[in-house]
Amino acid sequence: QVQLVESGGGLVQAGGSLRLSCAASGSIFSINAIGWYRQAPGKQRELIATITSGGITNYADSVKDRFVISRDNAKNTVFLQMNSLKSEDTAVYYCAARRKVTNSYADWGQGTQVTVSS
Repeated sequence: QVQLVESGGGLVQAGGSLRLSCAASGSIFSINAIGWYRQAPGKQRELIATITSGGITNYADSVKDRFVISRDNAKNTVFLQMNSLKSEDTAVYYCAARRKVTNSYADWGQGTQVTVSS
C-alpha cells in the first residue's frame, strides 16, 4: 500500500499559479504511475495529469499547456504546477497511485482544495 499526502492548495485569482505536491511513502516499488485527479462540486472526478515511473507524462485537454506534472524521485514527491488558472479549475485535487499488478489507481490522498476567484 502507498500513502499519499497532498499539499499546496489554496485561494488564487484567475490567471495566477499554484503548485501542488504529492508526497508518497510505503510500497513505492508497487506502483507504476502517479495521477492527479480533480473533482468540482456536482461533477465527476476526472483524471487531469499522469506521470509514469519512466517519466512519461499525459494531460487532459482541459489542462494541457497550462499544467505541468513533474517529480522528484529522491523525495518520492510528484508536483503539479498549475498556471493560467481559471475559475473552472476550482475543485478538490487528489493524487493517486497506479498499482502495477492491477494497473488501476487504488491508493489516494486526502485531497487539497483549490479555489480560483474570478
